[in-house]
Amino acid sequence: MKQTNSATKRSATISLDDEEQVKDVLTNAVLGLWDVVNGLTRLRPSRRERYRVTIFGSARVKPGTFGYEETKRCAAELAKLGCDIITGDGPGLMQAANEGAASAPERAKSIGIRVDLPFEQEVNSFVGQAYEHRTFFTRLHQFVLTSDAFIVAPGGVGTVLETLMIWQLLQVHHLNDTPLILVGQMWAGLIEWAKTSMLSTDPPLANAEDMNIPKCAANGDEAIALIRKHHAQWLQTNGKPAIKKPARKAKPRAS
Repeated sequence: MKQTNSATKRSATISLDDEEQVKDVLTNAVLGLWDVVNGLTRLRPSRRERYRVTIFGSARVKPGTFGYEETKRCAAELAKLGCDIITGDGPGLMQAANEGAASAPERAKSIGIRVDLPFEQEVNSFVGQAYEHRTFFTRLHQFVLTSDAFIVAPGGVGTVLETLMIWQLLQVHHLNDTPLILVGQMWAGLIEWAKTSMLSTDPPLANAEDMNIPKCAANGDEAIALIRKHHAQWLQTNGKPAIKKPARKAKPRAS
């Protein structure tokens, strides 16, 4: 009897004047959509076709500066390895990374995942494949779903947000075997602050091993070396299997 009443209640027409029931319908609909999305994002390919590196960094760094040119160089080196490069599709270091990736179009894709903002609206011209989101939440989700490694160049509040999001997902094992590489002097201070502030309390606010999740690199060459090592491991797992040559038949011995 309860099931019948419940089904009748769900199918009954609701007036827009009934504010409480309208809110219930909208809330249940949104939660239902999130269930669908969460279910779909559990699906993973058995083997990725391409290795993808997301590069986070400031939108304010200008072309011609050391940071810009170094980010472009690093992305170009990774593209030569066959790594697709993903950025936030904006100016500054995002553009630098896409420009570097675009220098080797036969080896790598240059991808941008942008968010709708009232400022910093420039879409850099070096993106070959672009996606657009209305919220930071869905945008960050796509970064997570599509990336095999993360490199963090110097940046501001947005870059810090992205870094801490990936750090937490690695901490709770929603991401596994995914390098998080912080490049430049500014990030060493963040890690030191986390160690000092989070591990010195009783009880500690984090585990000591959590502090080892991000890998600090002094420069771009160190970051490339870390990616190169992980990329080689990825190729063994996800790359095309080596073609085995047929065994040669032994020639009969002369009597």
